[in-house]
Amino acid sequence: MNPKPHQNAPLDERISGALIGAAVGDALGGPVEGYSPEQILERHGGRVHGIVGPWHGDAWRTARPLAPYHKGDGHVTDDTLMTHALVRVYARVRDHLDAYAVADHLVPDLMTEPRWIPELETEALPLQRVFLAEKWLVTRIHYGHADPREAGTGNIVNCGAAMYMAPVGLVNAANPAAAYAEALDIAGAHQSSYGREAAGVLAAAVAAACTPGATPDSVVSACLSLAKDGTRTAIERVCEEASRHTDFESALRPLREAVAPYDTVGPDYRSPSLGARRPSRLHAIEELPVALGMLLVARGDYRHAVLGAVNYGRDCDSVATMAGAMAGALGWPVPQDWSKTVAEASRLDLWEPATTLTAVTREIFARDVSRRRTHEQAFASLGGPECSD
Repeated sequence: MNPKPHQNAPLDERISGALIGAAVGDALGGPVEGYSPEQILERHGGRVHGIVGPWHGDAWRTARPLAPYHKGDGHVTDDTLMTHALVRVYARVRDHLDAYAVADHLVPDLMTEPRWIPELETEALPLQRVFLAEKWLVTRIHYGHADPREAGTGNIVNCGAAMYMAPVGLVNAANPAAAYAEALDIAGAHQSSYGREAAGVLAAAVAAACTPGATPDSVVSACLSLAKDGTRTAIERVCEEASRHTDFESALRPLREAVAPYDTVGPDYRSPSLGARRPSRLHAIEELPVALGMLLVARGDYRHAVLGAVNYGRDCDSVATMAGAMAGALGWPVPQDWSKTVAEASRLDLWEPATTLTAVTREIFARDVSRRRTHEQAFASLGGPECSD
């Protein structure tokens, strides 16, 4: 019997669904990241339908280009490490975040707090695992003393900020516009151009998915109402194509063809084109439009959306992270066998960050209500219309 979405799921279930769903998607996508659907098909003798081992088997410690990372067997990647780091920042600040919160809390977390790194199978600083685009945060803010609001300028433009913005959408549950604005501020410390834009739109998508009665179509509509420039166009084109499909197998190539004109990386994921990852108002990251497309193809079903993202290949751990976060926020249950295996293999408590963020989100909402009431009273004193409860 297939699981059904809990459209009236309470806040705590949506937050746990989104965060655990993102981590599980990340772990499923990790071992096939960087390859094409055709290569994945050949390597695994069919499509990936669950947790698989490393691409190079037992040679993962030395096989290039992935060594020394143990990608596979249920290990999460830097997408989840960064997501959990952002949750810890919310737990410290216990209010909305901005670029200065990134400088004051996220950067020190990355460079001073050793943590268990699943892919390295040891404790290390998160900074030693994250990609160069995330190391930029430390380089620019800690060593370069850049203004946090502008520190993302000059970094390669990729999905590095968008991949961990789900917590921003959850803190602003059912308020996509607020999630978009907060994520844009946070992401300014990390990214610019369409990478920063994608962070805002991903957060908005997760917030929209938390709205009672939300559907994949309503999530996409919320994204299109906020997205700008090439990001909006790419989402529109990919989702138009996605609406023609009901299974991910038939959608794999068409979704890639739909997003290709907006993606700067090019056809060979491991050999980016000369114009790759440069600022532009015409382009978009590939991961977010495809994740939304797979959500539509799957009609919101978590398992179908994540497996579609995984088998898409290329940067599929991030695509599956985003698709998993959105499907989980919609109320679709994450398969328990997957979440249990990922938690045990990664030696991480996937439920604790959700519990923490739920408590913080309730605190922030109470503060928002108090601040809004204070503003209403002040505005009424200025002769504006009085607001009734």
